[in-house]
Amino acid sequence: MLKHVVFMKFKPGVTEEEIGDLAGSLGKLPGVVPEIQGFEFGRDLVRSERSYDFALVSTFADLDAMNRYQVHPEHQRVVAKVRQLSQSVLAVDFETR
Repeated sequence: MLKHVVFMKFKPGVTEEEIGDLAGSLGKLPGVVPEIQGFEFGRDLVRSERSYDFALVSTFADLDAMNRYQVHPEHQRVVAKVRQLSQSVLAVDFETR
């Protein structure tokens, strides 16, 4: 199994409506991208100085499956929104044991 973890720090001025739209788009991905085996996301609750604003954790069978997800057209539409809203995005991909 492979975990794909993404952290987003939003640009100043990003609205709750924009964040809600992003969440709605993310929520649709498991229904249209068959490679997704697990998919969780949400806002940071603590909001400390070191926190990022939003996180996504997704699960795939293997690296090939995640690579297919990465280029899926619906995922690419969501990536465009993430880039528009975020000043910084971090990602980590690792195999689970």
